Amino acid sequence: MSDALTPRVRPTIEALPTYKAGKKAQAVDALAPYKLSSNEIALAPLPSVLAVIAETAQDINRYPDPFATELLAALADKMNVAVDNIAIGTGSVGVCQQIVQAMVDAGDEVMFAWRSFEAYPIISSIAGAHSVQVPLLGDGAHDLQGMAAAVTPKTKVIFLCTPNNPTGNVISQSEFDEFISQIPSHVLVIIDEAYVEFNRDENAVDGLASMFAHPNVGILRTFSKAYGLAALRVGYFVGPVHIAQAVAKTAVPFGVSSIAQAAAVESLNCETELLNRVEVVTQERVKCEEQLRELGVSLHASQANFMWWPLGASTDEFAQLCTENAIAVRAFSGEGVRISIGEPGAMGRLVEIVREFLARG
Repeated sequence: MSDALTPRVRPTIEALPTYKAGKKAQAVDALAPYKLSSNEIALAPLPSVLAVIAETAQDINRYPDPFATELLAALADKMNVAVDNIAIGTGSVGVCQQIVQAMVDAGDEVMFAWRSFEAYPIISSIAGAHSVQVPLLGDGAHDLQGMAAAVTPKTKVIFLCTPNNPTGNVISQSEFDEFISQIPSHVLVIIDEAYVEFNRDENAVDGLASMFAHPNVGILRTFSKAYGLAALRVGYFVGPVHIAQAVAKTAVPFGVSSIAQAAAVESLNCETELLNRVEVVTQERVKCEEQLRELGVSLHASQANFMWWPLGASTDEFAQLCTENAIAVRAFSGEGVRISIGEPGAMGRLVEIVREFLARG
């Protein structure tokens, strides 16, 4: 049969790269495996959250609340906004896609720094948009001046990932204020705060305050990282009502399960306990960064639950050494490695791997 008579996949889709998730670590001899390749929190969910999950699982024969009513109310209370200012989706990546679908027509432009969150270019291409990728500065920070200069009448959405994945850098409030003053009002600027709970930089941009101050700013957050619900897929957008409602319309019906909704609500109920655990992660990050710098490693100042080591051509060699020692890291070939903060035992072994790697010259 002629190819002309068979269903054809869109050329844009055929050309899409596959999203690369962090690989699992494999045990090596007597070494326990540690997965530091995905930006998860290594600590198990709180007992109260697990109890709610088990209870809600009894009703999985029923569809979930399509409007996530209880979760919307809890988030509105937390963020001090109306429920109409919030849209919920399947993790922040799902909400990213909803935003682009709501705001972008084929041929429009979606702008973001590069390297940044790997899903941005994939989501943009699916929508038929052009990705405008503005290279990061040498220290891993956003080139906000370069981004402002690259805006055109076709630019519809700008994603600012802060702390940035994978470099960990944050955008300061003063930097953001100068940037937004240069951006036309027709452009929606998304402050992607997937890792905001791990930030300890007092000068970092305040996404919620910036959203209140500017009618073309929205924020993006997730329960996957600090809240430890990565497998349940809950993310949310907060922004102007007309945009939030458009983003809600593009969500997959019943996409956020009843289990995910209940777990997210319970996580908000015990937020103080959860954020105490986040502090444990940030302290482990600081400790490991200090140990690596003492070895002579040049690291960007991360404010996330991971570190970025710009290794360039040595990236794959280091990642392979980690694999040989039962640790999985996220390698960006030719650029660097992103190392998520895991258990103390994992981070101690990582330091020894780095020591060995540096000794090899």
